[in-house]
Amino acid sequence: MIRRDYLIVGAGAGGISACEGIREHDKKGTIMLVGNEIAMPYQRPLLFGSLLRGKSGNNHTAEKICVHDGTWFQKHHIDLRLDTFVTQFNIERRLAVLGNGQAVEFRKALLATGSRARRPQIAGANLGNIFYLRSLRDVQALREIAETEHQIVIAGGGFIALETASFLAQLPKAQVTLMHRAPLWLRTLGPEGSAWLGEYLTSHGIKLMIGETLNGFEGRTVLRNVQTKSGQRFTAGLAIVALGAEPNLALVQNTPLAYPHGTPVNDYLETDEKGIYAVGDIAAYPDKILGGVRRIEHWEAAVLQGHVAGANMTGKKRIKFEYLPHASSVIFDLHFDFLGDFSKPPTRIELEGDLAKKKFIVRAYQLSTLMGVALCNQPAEKIEAAKTQLREWPRGKKSEAI
Repeated sequence: MIRRDYLIVGAGAGGISACEGIREHDKKGTIMLVGNEIAMPYQRPLLFGSLLRGKSGNNHTAEKICVHDGTWFQKHHIDLRLDTFVTQFNIERRLAVLGNGQAVEFRKALLATGSRARRPQIAGANLGNIFYLRSLRDVQALREIAETEHQIVIAGGGFIALETASFLAQLPKAQVTLMHRAPLWLRTLGPEGSAWLGEYLTSHGIKLMIGETLNGFEGRTVLRNVQTKSGQRFTAGLAIVALGAEPNLALVQNTPLAYPHGTPVNDYLETDEKGIYAVGDIAAYPDKILGGVRRIEHWEAAVLQGHVAGANMTGKKRIKFEYLPHASSVIFDLHFDFLGDFSKPPTRIELEGDLAKKKFIVRAYQLSTLMGVALCNQPAEKIEAAKTQLREWPRGKKSEAI
């Protein structure tokens, strides 16, 4: 039997940050960090920019995106278990079982199991050369294949879909088609901004199929053709499916920690089971700024949550988690920052700036309430001003320019 004061399941942003938070307040408590990937914990947002743009086989690039190297874990006396799954998690007995059969008895635990790519239930979804991008290994393999397979289809319209399209479109001979069921980024940029974005992508050589959805993939062992629900059929040697993600809750299935849309936590990121915390993609936390309960799949949020939860786990701090959602995305020479809540279609959109000059701000409202701000190629002071405006926005007040 292995005994640890703290068991952290998941070696991503939340898990690593939790280790840092614990060590700030507890230098001696024993920590085990379990991750199912072979690679050292890395910064997932840098995968596309660092690896897709880099030369194939460039191991140095992969090393540069690591959060910490092995020396850091040794220095802070953290028992790091890579390429390891937790197969059982017993809340009552405070016991976990690893994939190798070892049992771990813990005093407190943090669940940071992240999310997995959503896979469509269509024919041929498991053929070779079809990618569901989540890991370092996925992106490294994609970079290799993209050098030889030039007819590329991307299904999806979110950050990963558009960022990947922009990177791959810059490769020699690449012919990139982007397929999405609705206008791109309509909720965040509004109708005018969405139309402009579509024209911008087209001008950079990306073929758009708006209003189309996947019906199936064809091929014996690897992808050869793509079918759409409208009946179109065209050749493709490489496909990326980016249709969102689902929280990894299998470990706590049939327990109070597994709800359909995440693991509920309180202001301190602790579940109803005392001593069990959850952060990152799986954590459904009370949003004190924008209201309601929120689950965010953003790197920055996971880092902040992990740090707060780690400190709270030690019992030497009692910190509430408060966060204004902030996500960034880079597409060719466009740097976007998205602040606030865009989960519902806005009732009103305000556009400030010039789309043609690629410098603008979009504000999204629910009736009279400002809920989200999207900024394109704006300086840091504009971003901070937008954060302040969202935090301080009273109901019924008209917009003031940032």
